[in-house]
Amino acid sequence: MSEVVALKTQTILEPISSEGLAALSTKGKANPQSVVTLKAKTVCESKFRNLTYVRNLPAHVIDEPPHLLGDDTAPNPSEAVLATLGSCLSVGLHANAVARGITLSKIELELEGDINVTAVWGVGDLDPMKKLGFTDVRVKVHLEGDATEAELKDLVAHSNAWSPVANTLRNPVNVSVELA
Repeated sequence: MSEVVALKTQTILEPISSEGLAALSTKGKANPQSVVTLKAKTVCESKFRNLTYVRNLPAHVIDEPPHLLGDDTAPNPSEAVLATLGSCLSVGLHANAVARGITLSKIELELEGDINVTAVWGVGDLDPMKKLGFTDVRVKVHLEGDATEAELKDLVAHSNAWSPVANTLRNPVNVSVELA
């Protein structure tokens, strides 16, 4: 009986520019009160399929799964929130690895969130005590690189603490929605 040996190839993730990162860092330190306004435009195409336009990029599609009356052509809004959190954390992990001189070969995040959907967008169970939105979000980060486990844990903690999206989910945000 022959033994199968799995070979693991170590690829290195293409890093961001350390010079560009240093320039962004210097710019941020020079004007710590700077705030930018990000914009997006969402257009309902049909049923629950929505197209969101950001800058001059192709439309970002959001839909609902069949059990929520959608056509299942794209992630739903809550899944998109998880994807956005994962992407933001990944960007922070990569940037901070470069800043710390850590070369990463793998960044993968597994995200899951608990959400009560019984209010059905305001037409279902409308108990005023109901907590809307995610109640718990869990992220498992899989990192590989030329760092110790302690260094990787510190990298994860630091990136989590400074993630704009993670902090948007953790902290109260003023949201106004009105008819134009």
